[in-house]
Amino acid sequence: MPLQMEIKNSKSNMSEKQPGNPLHGIKLAEILDYLVATYGWKELGTKININCFNSNPSIKSSLKFLRRTPWAREKVEKLYLQTIH
Repeated sequence: MPLQMEIKNSKSNMSEKQPGNPLHGIKLAEILDYLVATYGWKELGTKININCFNSNPSIKSSLKFLRRTPWAREKVEKLYLQTIH
């Protein structure tokens, strides 16, 4: 299979639905906005004790940290799922 076809096929696979993933289609920024609106920074920092929520918090700095730190992102996603259910 030519390389161009392989790239096209892999892109279409990425856009397929993920029925078992409750977070599919939800952006990290949307998750964080929802949690901040629901709990506020102070309570969010209590629930998930990470510095970006407790020391001069902002959406921008928190997103930067969460995108580079898988364990913290997992905690945020888990709290989001617990909150919406």
